Amino acid sequence: MNDNFLNEQEKQETGRGFEKKISPFFSLIFDLAKLLVLAFIIVLPIHYFIFQPFYIVGPSMEPNFYDSDYLIIEKVAYHFRNPERGEIIIFKSPNNPKSHLIKRLIGLPGEKIIVAKGNIKIYNKDFPQGFELSENLYLTPGTNTPGDLEVELKDNEYYLLGDNRNMSLDSRIFGPIRKEDFTGRGWFRGWPFKELGFIKTPTFVY
Repeated sequence: MNDNFLNEQEKQETGRGFEKKISPFFSLIFDLAKLLVLAFIIVLPIHYFIFQPFYIVGPSMEPNFYDSDYLIIEKVAYHFRNPERGEIIIFKSPNNPKSHLIKRLIGLPGEKIIVAKGNIKIYNKDFPQGFELSENLYLTPGTNTPGDLEVELKDNEYYLLGDNRNMSLDSRIFGPIRKEDFTGRGWFRGWPFKELGFIKTPTFVY
């Protein structure tokens, strides 16, 4: 038999033996690498473009949301529709863009907002004479809104208030917020477990 053929066969047999010795280890490494790449491809875009976790800090949204509540932010809807009154909005803090705040959407673009005598009155195209905003679906009965101010919102501005009106740093202090500063809307509550579920937007009666 040809010596070259024997040498080549010996090399192949030696290679197969080497593969048998190292293949389980490298197979595991390769599988882990594939898993990490898959996670990067799937999870990262979901985190940045679709959903994002958010922990509430502070009492500004009580009694509906409490400190350490865990929410999921939905970030897609506002690319296809405008924000709606009553929705829970997470946005960049005007005082520190690296941090985020959570408030309820009260005033829409083009509206005039008047806070006086503990109440909120809104003027817009549909209600040129204005209407008093009824918030009994989410505020504790008897809750007043401190302040004495009048604001006219521009085309891309929104007025946001905390549900805990006496303990909230909101648009009464830092003014309206632009849509481009919105991170998204509160979509799902994951903690506490007893409150697990989708976050509902109140239906207003004008």
